[in-house]
Amino acid sequence: MERKYDPLSVEELGRNAARAITNWPAVALPPDKPFEGSGVYAVYYAGVFPAYVKVTGEVPIYVGQAVLTKTKPRPLFERLREHARSIDDARNLDLADFRCRWLVLDTVWINLTEQLLISEHRPLWNWVVAGFGNHNQGRTRNTQERSWWDTLHPGRKWALNQRTNVASVGDITAAIHDHLRGQHSM
Repeated sequence: MERKYDPLSVEELGRNAARAITNWPAVALPPDKPFEGSGVYAVYYAGVFPAYVKVTGEVPIYVGQAVLTKTKPRPLFERLREHARSIDDARNLDLADFRCRWLVLDTVWINLTEQLLISEHRPLWNWVVAGFGNHNQGRTRNTQERSWWDTLHPGRKWALNQRTNVASVGDITAAIHDHLRGQHSM
């Protein structure tokens, strides 16, 4: 076995950024003060939704990224606000049960850091309950099935116009339990 370590490798620098996000305290979602910049964020849940009883407030339920554009000088802050609106729209979730962390990063580190966080924590809404990060795409998305997230957490008006998902709430809940059982056996 070769013992080799490069502290300046791209992957190691990405791991450093992934670790750095947890150095900041989790705050209410959305953050109360606007800030500028692109980067990576993690959303945490500590509520009583039955399918999530094994989800702890220290493991993110969702990890995402937001990148600066000409029209969005505060993409990270705005993305966290969008997520807060989605949770608030859900009829069976309480926004007060959610917290977030974020890290403003140079664009070159964003994808790598996000992927490392997702692979390390296997967040439920990234791995199983897909659709939380979806945006309203208008009529083109209305021909699609409602996402698992919108099936489990109905309330976003635009998602109600989509076709019913073939997966039932019971199917999704079973997939959640399988995922969480797999995490605890690691």
